[in-house]
Amino acid sequence: MQFRTIRSLLVAGLVACLFAGCYPFGAGSVEVRTLWGYAIGTSYTVRVVATERQAKKLDTEIRSALNRINDSMSTYLPRSELSRFNDAPVGEWVRLSDDFYHVLAMAMDVAETSNGAFDPTIGPLVDLWGFGPIPRTDSKPSDEEIEAARRQVGYQGIELDSTEQRARKLEPRALDLSGIAKGHATDVVADLIEAAGIESYLVEIGGELRINGKKPDGTGWRIAIETPDSRQGFYRILELSSGAMATSGDYRNYYEEAGVRYSHTINPATGLPIDNNLASVTVLTQSSAMADAYATVFMVLGVEQSLVLADRLEMSLFVIERTEDGFKASQSRRFIQLFGASAQL
Repeated sequence: MQFRTIRSLLVAGLVACLFAGCYPFGAGSVEVRTLWGYAIGTSYTVRVVATERQAKKLDTEIRSALNRINDSMSTYLPRSELSRFNDAPVGEWVRLSDDFYHVLAMAMDVAETSNGAFDPTIGPLVDLWGFGPIPRTDSKPSDEEIEAARRQVGYQGIELDSTEQRARKLEPRALDLSGIAKGHATDVVADLIEAAGIESYLVEIGGELRINGKKPDGTGWRIAIETPDSRQGFYRILELSSGAMATSGDYRNYYEEAGVRYSHTINPATGLPIDNNLASVTVLTQSSAMADAYATVFMVLGVEQSLVLADRLEMSLFVIERTEDGFKASQSRRFIQLFGASAQL
């Protein structure tokens, strides 16, 4: 699928090893067992408290599920379900698979709640700025090109029919679900694990997390929020026993031109990469897909609006912003209730 790499994959893997605990891979006992691989354009690591037989069966099921999601939502495959929808004529209803319809419906809900800060029709702008399947040009897009692409963005141009599980374009639109699909994949894998009767696990796909239960020693899963700079240190460590977490930042996936940094996160309203003092946001919810999508929302909105929206939604949010004196952390009311306020670096 090659979804845009928004999170630090190497650090995520390191954190999983350091803080989840590495246990021997025996045959019959219930232990922490690790499954890993590369799918949907990113790496994944799954840790389950299970027997070897359970883990091997899950490994096959996980690979099959991720391949299915890739075939459905990839922007890089010309015959993916997403590409076929984008190629369909305006006004033509397209029947969608369960995965695709579920993700698109969630994306539309987040778009509505965020007043378009998250927009699943962002595809033309993603391609224009070189963060999609179309190779980036050597120069910044012109104002005319940006405005032309921006006019093709707007979630209101998509209509859903829940009865028939189908969708159509009311205006020319190109979907890009990269801002939510990895989170959805994480939820799918977690659901597979629970369906197998396994209660304790940590799923990480491209930096998106879903967690449940505890390790055999009775402790929760320890997850790091990294410091958003080249040192790759840890700003805060959280111990979790349930829920989902996603982190998005401007310090991993970007490019520079003539001394200007262009973030992969694009503001649908302006058509431009975000330009605010937010360095990273971490969102904790019960759904990895929702955490994934709202991480983008909060990066677009900036610190003040993000905290207001997170408090209104009773969502757990941790933001790190750049100041003249270094980094400053702020938290939503829900985050402070769960984890306490953070000291500043």
